[in-house]
Amino acid sequence: MTFEVETASGRRVVQLTGDQGRYEATVDGRRWAVDAARAGGGVWSLIVDRAGGGRAARRSQAVTVVEAARGELTVLVNGRAMPVRVPGPLATAGWARRARHGWREALPADTTIGPQQIVAPMPGRVVKVLVKPGDAVRARQGLVVVEAMKMENELRASRAGIVREVRVAQGAPVEANAVLVILD
Repeated sequence: MTFEVETASGRRVVQLTGDQGRYEATVDGRRWAVDAARAGGGVWSLIVDRAGGGRAARRSQAVTVVEAARGELTVLVNGRAMPVRVPGPLATAGWARRARHGWREALPADTTIGPQQIVAPMPGRVVKVLVKPGDAVRARQGLVVVEAMKMENELRASRAGIVREVRVAQGAPVEANAVLVILD
């Protein structure tokens, strides 16, 4: 599969081949060997080797993909949030759902129907709750700030809605995949 992504550093061409947890990713002509395993709660454990880079180029990454809006993703790499946009026909490919359930699964493209559950991407602690039940929120508005792996991550609404329920309080510990906020 070949596709383009837009990041803060510009547009990148990505080619992904392989299956069964072993992949080769080529990004703008640079090759990477990737061993991927689901760690639970939408988190993937990746061991990434830069092709020809030797043992020093090998790195372990904890990666979570969160859909913010059609074609807009937040990719958390070791707790660091990176906004990514997928233009073109793959914009509605259900990236976050594929990351949770497997990349080869056939999934509906539209993930915006029904209540939206904001979940913790990994275990951590709630630093700040930014909304209360009944609040109207817009797409990409911050809802909850969670500290995980010594990094603060602001979890945002993927679309506009009304806060139905806030299930956490400031200072509360949270497990991976715990529902924090529900939007209608």
